[in-house]
Amino acid sequence: MTKLFAAAALLPTGLARDVSIGIENGLITSVAEGSAPAVADERHALLAPAVPNLHSHAFQRAMAGLTERRGPGEDSFWSWRTQMYRFALTMTPDDVEAVAAQLYVEMLEAGFSRVGEFHYLHHDVDGRPYGNIAEIAERIAAASAEAGIGLTLLPVFYAHSGFGPKPPIEGQRRFINDTARFAELVTASRRAVRALEGAVVGIAPHSLRAATIDEIREILPLAEGRPVHIHIAEQLLEVENCVAATGARPVELLLAGAPVDQRWCLIHATHLTADEVAGIAAKKAVAGLCPITEANLGDGIFAGAAFVAQGGRLGVGSDSNVQISLAGELRQLEYSQRLAQQSRNVIARAGQSTAAELLNLAAEGGAQALGVQSGIAVGNPADLVSFSAAGAPYLPPADQLDAFVFASGVSVADVWVGGKKQVVDGKHVKSDAIRRRFESTMRRLLGA
Repeated sequence: MTKLFAAAALLPTGLARDVSIGIENGLITSVAEGSAPAVADERHALLAPAVPNLHSHAFQRAMAGLTERRGPGEDSFWSWRTQMYRFALTMTPDDVEAVAAQLYVEMLEAGFSRVGEFHYLHHDVDGRPYGNIAEIAERIAAASAEAGIGLTLLPVFYAHSGFGPKPPIEGQRRFINDTARFAELVTASRRAVRALEGAVVGIAPHSLRAATIDEIREILPLAEGRPVHIHIAEQLLEVENCVAATGARPVELLLAGAPVDQRWCLIHATHLTADEVAGIAAKKAVAGLCPITEANLGDGIFAGAAFVAQGGRLGVGSDSNVQISLAGELRQLEYSQRLAQQSRNVIARAGQSTAAELLNLAAEGGAQALGVQSGIAVGNPADLVSFSAAGAPYLPPADQLDAFVFASGVSVADVWVGGKKQVVDGKHVKSDAIRRRFESTMRRLLGA
């Protein structure tokens, strides 16, 4: 058994003082407030739940920083997507594994404990399936095992290039499956993660422009009660094209045509009506927000204040992986609401720490979206993060979480996944070797 003692800890009920936490076989076995440290206890100033990263495209980490030069016309999500397709067509399975391992190290060092890998780079560079249909899924699993991050693998069903449906375009050739081959992929993906402790496999119809409602209903049994993720209403053009093709807005169409419930995670959901906000909240589905990517791509602002006020559940992900920062995702989420509302401390309840509220929302919503449990409570996985206030030693624990998200001086110190410490003093235990392989891969990719 491992015993931790924290002068302060963020519990599901809020920040508590003098907390002892027992860990055994990867699970939290005891939580006691107002306790005194034992001699053998590992002591920390501040502990919080590590947060699930509910949405990632691992291969896109290789593009970070490479799409920030303005083109000849007006840049948008759609021009960025064209560049992403070009990059996706160059990467081998070895490349994907090396990039994913580096990404997962960065996630752990940021305070994330599990990744929802929205995985759609399925086939070889010429578009033909590998002999092993789950070749790249196995590489994702290997990368997560090497880094020690929890994995919820979400094989993506991608069949069309647009509403209509329209046939796929050449740049999508590595993504495309019909429903029969997708069923084979899901089965093979479950085999690929079999050796990973705590791994979950769900499904992910890519979007309503890439999968019809009828196809989504056909593949839903493959989820077997596990998570279902979908991109939706990310861009205004997507909303306009959906209305033109179907007579309904994307979220409106999905809620009417599919059995959306608490297993579902609606990624982005940027452009919503008031009825759609209420509809997602009522279904108890999770809004999967990726605030840094949504800002980077110019997507827009999620209706966070209204959604949370109606009991909506949300979590955060890093999507295109342009920057890996738990604090940054939470800060961008809150700041977007402040800009939209022209107000301050929008997400928090009266009298509460905004950072503490954001962390608990992201931990709970992210766990629901990825089919696991989260939070410092008995029976939950010991997925924890400790903080160092070395840059602001004068701050009391009650203010350190807000400094972590909104200011400076407080940083991630240690991270545990299933009770195993993967990050020590801010550095991943395998970071050097994984980084060397990543840098070699990137030099080759960029020199090609």
